[in-house]
Amino acid sequence: MKRVLSGIQPSGPLHLGNYAAAIRQFIDMQADHEMYIFVASYHALTTVRDPKVLRDNVRQVVIDCLAFGIDPQRTNFYLQQDVPKVTELAWLLGCMCPKHLMDKATSFKDKLAKGLSASIGLYTYPILQAADILSVDPDVVPVGEDQRQHVEITRDLAEKFNAAYGPVFKIPDLKIREGSGLMPGVDGQKMSKSYGNAISPFLEEKALKKVIMKITTDSKGVDEAKDPETCTVFQIFRGLAGVNDPRTAELAERYRKGGMGYGVAKQALLELILNHFGPARKRRVELMNDPGYVEQVLRQGAAAANAKASDVTARARKAVGL
Repeated sequence: MKRVLSGIQPSGPLHLGNYAAAIRQFIDMQADHEMYIFVASYHALTTVRDPKVLRDNVRQVVIDCLAFGIDPQRTNFYLQQDVPKVTELAWLLGCMCPKHLMDKATSFKDKLAKGLSASIGLYTYPILQAADILSVDPDVVPVGEDQRQHVEITRDLAEKFNAAYGPVFKIPDLKIREGSGLMPGVDGQKMSKSYGNAISPFLEEKALKKVIMKITTDSKGVDEAKDPETCTVFQIFRGLAGVNDPRTAELAERYRKGGMGYGVAKQALLELILNHFGPARKRRVELMNDPGYVEQVLRQGAAAANAKASDVTARARKAVGL
């Protein structure tokens, strides 16, 4: 059974894009992989300065993941902050990292372009991410296309360390998640909380309908034929239902025939979300009222991750002479 490691940014409640691009794959992989999924609370410190906001965001992400279907009996689910060996590994890896490797990190450049302050934490972000990955000896790291470079940096650092000190780190394979980055938001851009265009499936029904009805469409009338491929409503529907789902083909046909307004398509999307996430919406309410269970899940996951990280760190310490 292959071991898998991936992380989730605690940037607030999860949305349809998070589910389609990442969480759904994690849930599918639970059946036949040894899973390690962590909430990147240390990474969040590069952008979040309000401790209450950080705590709330971490809690929301944990609850949303469990509600979606992350199973603590099959997935080791934990907080980054609860595995302190990761920061020690980050220092050991940092001492092997040439500066030019961080200079080339596109995430740092992108965040600077968005006006974020140039902290050392932001600059060395990929080193900490490499430590997260290598700490549990994973075979596979599934990420979105935007995180490809970080995994490549991880592999580079592990190879440099191994070349200097011997075979300490397992070199993980990179797996680009299917469909990552393909779910648009209400304005047609990639769905993102930072763009203010996200759709949360956990909104109360009336609020969810209001958000869906704001999805941008063109000005074609009810009787006109429409192209589903260029419609944001259809793209979201297909991203959730799936390309091969007969409901997707049926809705596409209604677009092409004419006689259907965009309001009807939006109502179909609302019903799809409510039906698809009905059990998750119910489960989330239960989890919100059971903090003890949530803490138990995180303790259990951290214990498993700490056991792996301790072994890996011991190998690395011995290799360098500590």
